[in-house]
Amino acid sequence: MESSSCLRHYTHGFSGSIWICFLLVFVLQNCSRALSDSTYLIGLGSYDITGPAADVNMMGYANAEQIVSGIHFRLKARTFIVAEPEGNRVVFVNLDACMASQLVTIKVLERLKSRYGELYNEKNVAISGIHTHAGPGGYLQHVVYIVTSLGFVRQSFDVIVDGIEKSIMEAHENLRPGKIFVNKGDLLDAGVNRSPSAYLNNPAAERRKYNYNVDKEMTLLKFVDDEWGPVGSFNWFATHGTSMSRTNSLISGDNKGAAARFMEDWAEQRGFTKETNSINSDDFGTGNRISSIISQPHENFADLVHLASSFEASGGRRLASSASVMQRIRSSQLNGPKFVSAFCQSNCGDVSPNVLGTYCIDTGLPCDFNHSTCNGKNELCYGRGPGQDEFDSTRIIGDRQFAKAVDLFNAASERVQGKIDYRHTYLDFSQLEVILPSSDGGQKVVKTCPAAMGFAFAAGTTDGPGAFDFKQGDDTGNPFWKLVRNLIKAPGKEQIACQQPKPILLDTGEMKIPYAWAPSILPIQIIRLGQVVILSVPGEFTTMAGRRLRDAVKDVLTSGIKSEFGSNVHVVIAGLTNTYSQYVTTFEEYEIQRYEGASTLYGPHTLSAYIQEFKKLASAMVDGQSVPSGPPAPDLLDKQISFLPGVVVDTTPVGVKFGDVSVDIPLNSTFKRNDTVTATFWSACPRNDLLTDGSFALVEILDSSNNWVPAYDDDDFCLRFKWSRPSKLSAHSHATIEWRIPDTAISGVYRLRHFGASKRLFGSITHFTGTSRAFVVL
Repeated sequence: MESSSCLRHYTHGFSGSIWICFLLVFVLQNCSRALSDSTYLIGLGSYDITGPAADVNMMGYANAEQIVSGIHFRLKARTFIVAEPEGNRVVFVNLDACMASQLVTIKVLERLKSRYGELYNEKNVAISGIHTHAGPGGYLQHVVYIVTSLGFVRQSFDVIVDGIEKSIMEAHENLRPGKIFVNKGDLLDAGVNRSPSAYLNNPAAERRKYNYNVDKEMTLLKFVDDEWGPVGSFNWFATHGTSMSRTNSLISGDNKGAAARFMEDWAEQRGFTKETNSINSDDFGTGNRISSIISQPHENFADLVHLASSFEASGGRRLASSASVMQRIRSSQLNGPKFVSAFCQSNCGDVSPNVLGTYCIDTGLPCDFNHSTCNGKNELCYGRGPGQDEFDSTRIIGDRQFAKAVDLFNAASERVQGKIDYRHTYLDFSQLEVILPSSDGGQKVVKTCPAAMGFAFAAGTTDGPGAFDFKQGDDTGNPFWKLVRNLIKAPGKEQIACQQPKPILLDTGEMKIPYAWAPSILPIQIIRLGQVVILSVPGEFTTMAGRRLRDAVKDVLTSGIKSEFGSNVHVVIAGLTNTYSQYVTTFEEYEIQRYEGASTLYGPHTLSAYIQEFKKLASAMVDGQSVPSGPPAPDLLDKQISFLPGVVVDTTPVGVKFGDVSVDIPLNSTFKRNDTVTATFWSACPRNDLLTDGSFALVEILDSSNNWVPAYDDDDFCLRFKWSRPSKLSAHSHATIEWRIPDTAISGVYRLRHFGASKRLFGSITHFTGTSRAFVVL
């Protein structure tokens, strides 16, 4: 319309008007192009959820002796929000935690409602765990998941709820026009099947459709802000968070947390701008972040040694408040949004990162194939990671995921386009009717069961074997342990029949004292981002169980007259999301009763129930229909019990201050890259102040102006913070800082600094710090 008007003005001799019209056309065309290019608003955020670094049992291995005593690297909540400018929006939160918690989800949603009204709710918010087995426990609400943590741990719970809320707030505040790209590809060397005998019980024809007995595909979303360029990525790949062992006591995000740390450091180090869309991962070494605030301060090594000798340990001193501790090294690049990268969990149920297979620790021979035992003992059979120790294996498996994610990120070209949509419902899995085809060509109705755990559950897995005489593949049970079980809660005949062939060790679904031992109400959810569909499942699906669920949902989405989906639909499973209900195997794998089958709570038809109900959600999405909300999940916060004692008092020997060095670095020390530097300080219990988004440990470097500036902190893969008491009931404690000097560390004068908080007998908290003697890195 405007251009034809311009032509009329031009033919009538109004030469000045034509330039105005052309200008208007140019502006309108470019505005229109900008609007069409930015079909979504995108926002990303992250926040610290590390939790108590002492005294608390770790969640994952159910090993009562695995008590936190320091930090390998910190844990994060990472969030993306995608919104249509005038329509729907979805939130996905990835937690460096073992799993999501229904109670955490409930309380986060309450906070979001208070802050944003109905903008964010249970339907469009998904909260998923990476399944690290090296995070503090006690934050779930059902008894069976908090027994080894001595009940509910309020600090663990609060820091996760706070961190999720803050990460969502940051993502919400960062919402800006942007684009999303999707890419996927195979990663071959980051996971193996730890229950291959169960996998082989699946139909041969079905197994022949796949090249591997685990899923090797990684699916990645790349987020690009229209102004700032790439601002993050989220990917889904199936491998367990068990590179760190059941004897580890340092908080760690395991291989997925490490991969996220590596990719965020990689992006920060290289610096994204709106003109930069790809970076070569070879330009950045794994875990080797170089501080951007340090320049090369010195060149003469003799001068460095002399300079270092003038800096003795500082001695402990008090700090005014915890604000003095918040010396974060990483900062937003160029006043823009920080890069957020999440490595999310998928159908990892039978997938181990210990890729060298299983062996008997007494003989070095392979374990028994069917039962994963050595001379009949499960506790001697372990899976081997690719590294020299668990830290090295964590680094290697994390690095492999990081490298693949970089490749997918750089090559991502398929634009995500289409609706933002979601469906969510609650289901009672203790008595869900499932319609299945019968042998005569008709249909039959079966039911799921109240939750129960089989004997093979107590055998553990090759990632973390159990004890006593339990073994995987046990479909009969042991008379002695049945007697012990009956003293706790004997299952009824109906429950025994429903769970067959699982021999019931713990009838958790029918144990209600002091409150419910296991969940019965579970949420399921579908989130749609254009042609990308995320299935939020509240458990650990095995490889084949996940394949069947994805295929069933994809068939529904791509068939039917009303379907807007073409054949190019990316369906991913987000495992351990919104709550936790252990494992989901196929019917055939359940029959074998390895660990995963024994931990499939709701009986042999659990997977069929998930497939049936997810197909209903998918059909509703295709048809544009709503779904019933279902019976609400219970809030059991007021019923929680804790037997974990609080911190009574922290003390030091006479004449010693908190923060004083107990074991210093030797005078005139020089170190090379890959050497380890260690100092020990008189300290106090880390539970007194979690120093959330702060640090218990720093490596400082002397800059060219003779100022000490932070170079590495306890969120770096190369720095470990270890805390210990000389005896269990002692009021004295030590903090040891270990720095393995990375390849990218520059030559200079360094020292180690410790932060902490001590508690007096009557409850007041005092913060302190102290530094080691200086040393030289050549």
